[in-house]
Amino acid sequence: MKERYDVIVIGGGASGLMAAVAAAGEGCRVLIAEKMEKCGRKIRITGKGRCNITNITDTETFLGKVRSGAEFVRKAIETLPPERLRQMLEKAGVRTVEERGRRLFPASGRAFEVADALVRMAERAGAEIVYHARVTDMERESDGWNITMERRDGKPVRVSCSNAVIATGGVSYKATGSTGDGYLFAHRLGHAIVPLRPSLVSLKTDTSVFSRVKEQLRNVSLTLYADGTEIDTQQGEMTVDGDIIEGPIVLRLSRNAVDALTDNKRVEAVLSLKPSLTPRQIAERIRRETEADASLTIEGLIRKMVPRTLVKAITSIAKVKNTDMATAITDRTRDAIVGALTAISLRITDYGGFDEAVVTAGGVSLGEVDSSTMESLKAPGIYFTGETLDIDADTGGYNLQLAFSTGFLCGTSIAGKLRKNR
Repeated sequence: MKERYDVIVIGGGASGLMAAVAAAGEGCRVLIAEKMEKCGRKIRITGKGRCNITNITDTETFLGKVRSGAEFVRKAIETLPPERLRQMLEKAGVRTVEERGRRLFPASGRAFEVADALVRMAERAGAEIVYHARVTDMERESDGWNITMERRDGKPVRVSCSNAVIATGGVSYKATGSTGDGYLFAHRLGHAIVPLRPSLVSLKTDTSVFSRVKEQLRNVSLTLYADGTEIDTQQGEMTVDGDIIEGPIVLRLSRNAVDALTDNKRVEAVLSLKPSLTPRQIAERIRRETEADASLTIEGLIRKMVPRTLVKAITSIAKVKNTDMATAITDRTRDAIVGALTAISLRITDYGGFDEAVVTAGGVSLGEVDSSTMESLKAPGIYFTGETLDIDADTGGYNLQLAFSTGFLCGTSIAGKLRKNR
């Protein structure tokens, strides 16, 4: 380890590694200070160990999936768009495959290949990596910053640099090293921190109707309300597990649900098991089924329309008896069944914590960071990337791309500044 570097990157996650790749690739002397035993710990477990690298889509569509800071990250996404990221990883030996929804994964299905490739890219570009190095302090000096690191033996080591990149991530999955260090550094430097909340997280309901149900639901819709006002609707897949709902469409709604609960609003989600059908079409389906089989019971009828595990829940919501004959259904009973299939009301009472959240919402206020470089407007020479910033997006590869793109823009910006000053 040298005494001075052009750039010290604090944190060897997705954004930190990419910042190092970009800066070192343009001739900067770069040191990555990683407090864990290896880099990319969160990358290695993301996507259930498969790593949804990015989403291969155009810039405008991509920005439409960003929940906080869409315009702020525009320059970053344009500098390192998803297709360019794919090409970089392919060149580094990571074969990729595009799956449903334009989601990009390593063809091997092994997330660690992505993390290992990024480490190789950084090292081949000339970056130095020091492990078990927890940064404890940052002090301004006349020509840059003095960084204090605590090594595994507890002894402090001081290294100086012209520029420092705070790429320490959020506070989700703390076992990977994301413990919020960057927010503390930013606060000490005078930055405002937008309150942190878990995002892309499961939701808890107060309903007992699904108390014994564990089922993955496909082609359903979920509409979120806060104090009676519709906030958002998502359609696709979700999972019911007793009083917990999770899965893709729940994750996409969770950020708004968390914000509404934080604001002490009454939050409700309305589930439709048949979003592609109108109530009239469902009623007609019921009529056809009962005419076709005179021996059909209510239970048998509903079983033809929903998974077996949901039959009891539907009859309970509709207040009908399983054993009643379907041919004896009254208009009122039919309407009740239709309502149970299309509008199951779920009161949202809580949400999963940071330990299960995919990403952290909140972070360093974007108004205090230059979006064209990722440099602090309060502390020149300090840069922020990835989840340290108040940016987050939908599930589907968007958040990891945000980390890569902000890191890459940061690294190229530092290299450009150093060239200009030499």
